[in-house]
Amino acid sequence: MEPLRIWLAGRDLPTPPELTEAAIAGGLVIAALAIGWLAGRHLGSRISDLWEEKFNGGPQGLGPRMRLILQHGIAAILLAIIAAAWPWPPLAALGIGVAEGAAVAMLAVSVLRGLSIPRWAAWSLAAIAFTAILSSSIGGFAVVETILDRVGFQVGKRRLTLLSAITFGITVLLLFAAVRLANRLLSHTIATARGFDATQRLLFQKLASIAVILLAFFIGVDLLQVDLTAFAVFSGAFGLAVGFGMQKTIGNLIAGIILLMDRSIKPGDVIVVGDSFGWVNKIGVRAVSVITRDGKEHLIPNENLMTQEVENWSYTDRNVRVRIPVRVAYGCDLAKAQALMAQAAADSPRVLDNPKPNVWLMAFGENGVEHEILAWISDPESGVGNVRSDVLNRLWLLFQEAGIEIPYPVRDLRVREWPPAKDG
Repeated sequence: MEPLRIWLAGRDLPTPPELTEAAIAGGLVIAALAIGWLAGRHLGSRISDLWEEKFNGGPQGLGPRMRLILQHGIAAILLAIIAAAWPWPPLAALGIGVAEGAAVAMLAVSVLRGLSIPRWAAWSLAAIAFTAILSSSIGGFAVVETILDRVGFQVGKRRLTLLSAITFGITVLLLFAAVRLANRLLSHTIATARGFDATQRLLFQKLASIAVILLAFFIGVDLLQVDLTAFAVFSGAFGLAVGFGMQKTIGNLIAGIILLMDRSIKPGDVIVVGDSFGWVNKIGVRAVSVITRDGKEHLIPNENLMTQEVENWSYTDRNVRVRIPVRVAYGCDLAKAQALMAQAAADSPRVLDNPKPNVWLMAFGENGVEHEILAWISDPESGVGNVRSDVLNRLWLLFQEAGIEIPYPVRDLRVREWPPAKDG
């Protein structure tokens, strides 16, 4: 009660008409809060389900909070209308200001937490919003602003005050939340757009993200009234430092955009770069994520893919031919052995029927007749060695049933002369 006594110091006690208006304002406040609660309860779940269906759960965290956002948002709007609709006396304005400030504060917390903003930042902004609305409702906002502006110090020609620090923090936080929301909405919109392949979607998502960040930067500079001419002296040196220090970073960024534009490497492609073999999981700003068959994720800089030789197994065609060497004994029926080789390849589930597998006789080797099974697969990202293993296992069983031998090296040892045996 002490703040209320201080606020009422020097004022006359409320008159009966003022008490009546305060009671009316209290009733309107309760009605506005009740309408917000009912809207959140009956419409919040529907909007939340519609949001989840439309955006498939993204932007993350906003869907489950739609009930609270709708409840506090409608209450804040109604309370703002009530506050502006009539010149309320101080006591009534105080009650409306407390309710409106609390509704706006809870709305800010619900939205910011839904955008994964840290809890401390969300509640700090909520406290500032509550204080600003409450002080404005009782006519003390100018006083608070003046007090905050007095606390500060001079830095050159610019004065840094507590008010400017709070304004800067609020602006940065709101722009950060807006950028995060815009990026998620644009990413989902582009991801669900028809007429684009995976590479084009990824390219447009990255370009949209860069455009949103640049737009937020210029809006922030305008809102904060930052004088960019003050940095003109350091712009040349800073640009030179960035040019040398971030040369690789900028190069990787540009290389990533070029890779997405010319579509030489796309998410899902199976590539070989040096000793790294796997399928492309993601093309990032700095590096390409390649997942191997061992489950290891290799991060290869984008610039390396532009300057080194890359073997792309699925650049124009996803079909890949697998070579499986097989050797049979000279005494077996070659025609039957070759037919069983073709059958083993055709029975393998991942081997394509068209083009059909072939069997080639490669050479008459030292230890047997050498053949090569040529089988085609369309999913190289699932591995090649497992296809070879499956075909050879099937062929082993077929050879066992048909009595076809698989030769192994045999060495004859000839001894020209045994050393004389020692006596005793």
